[in-house]
Amino acid sequence: MNLFEFQVPEDKLHPNFKNILIPQRENERRLLSQWANGFVDRDNKLVKEFQTTFNSTFWEIYLFQVLKEFKYTCNWDHPAPDFEVSSPHLSFVIEATTANAANGKPNEWDKTFSEEEMAKTKRFNELNREAMIRLSNSFLSKYRKYTKSYSKLPHCRNKPFVLAIAPFEQPHFNLQYNRPINAVLYNQYVDEDAYLDNPSKYAFGPPTIELDFVEKDNGSEVPLGFFANDEFREFSAVIFSCTASWGKLSAMGVDFGSDVQVNSIWSHSKKGVPEKHILNSQEHNETTVDGLQIYHNPFAMNPLPYEVFDRQGIVQTYFEPRTKEIIRHGLDHALYFRSVVRKSKKSL
Repeated sequence: MNLFEFQVPEDKLHPNFKNILIPQRENERRLLSQWANGFVDRDNKLVKEFQTTFNSTFWEIYLFQVLKEFKYTCNWDHPAPDFEVSSPHLSFVIEATTANAANGKPNEWDKTFSEEEMAKTKRFNELNREAMIRLSNSFLSKYRKYTKSYSKLPHCRNKPFVLAIAPFEQPHFNLQYNRPINAVLYNQYVDEDAYLDNPSKYAFGPPTIELDFVEKDNGSEVPLGFFANDEFREFSAVIFSCTASWGKLSAMGVDFGSDVQVNSIWSHSKKGVPEKHILNSQEHNETTVDGLQIYHNPFAMNPLPYEVFDRQGIVQTYFEPRTKEIIRHGLDHALYFRSVVRKSKKSL
């Protein structure tokens, strides 16, 4: 399977796909091809979809590489869901999806880096609100698909059903880390803007609040807290990452020269204290799973065992509905944010 042999006319190619064809990204393309090695294209559309829609296929290839690194096997006998996985712990199912821009809103590849756009990245509520709306939309869409279709498939029954969501819903989506997804799943929102407005009021950092819903531009309300009750007990967990973008390939690549800078924020302590790193690509050390997050449903009919994704670099989050406490494992080595900058080029 050659991901980069054109399947469509050039004017049909996705902007992101065009962007990765430059000679300087040869090593990154080679690494992605290695990730895709062994991926079974069951409907013979994967390459075309990668070249025309990009993000959803990239996310699936990334997830496949994660499963390969765990040495888990995939059963490709059925057309859906995306991954039927066998592990030493148990068999489980993964359905992959992406959060995308709403109609009329800027796409993630429409970054302008204008003064106005960059000013918006200094505040978080609007970015997080848009992310919550789009993540909720993707979650509910897949839940409807599950109830109408997947729940009736014999190979999905009595197994953990895991939804894997990647956020590509707006420019600078990579800044969100876990603020929106925590609210979407557990109704726990860390209000960083409240802290920035009045830091002396919050001696222990930004407050965590229950929003209950988020309001769309048209005034309609989108409920939050899907895993705060048993309504969505069929979903065992959510896999999430805002660092599983093309920038990961750039950050993991070698011999890119001194014109490549990797800006990243990590936690190296169990308390999750952020530390900023600015390094060139040769100094930066990042693995495939760095930045990956697992959110467990406390009401799951078929819980996903912790051991399935127990590896350094992966943060696993649990929620106690009675006390509203969020417990996170893996913060002693956690990637929060990463951007890759080439001289005179856009960041990835």
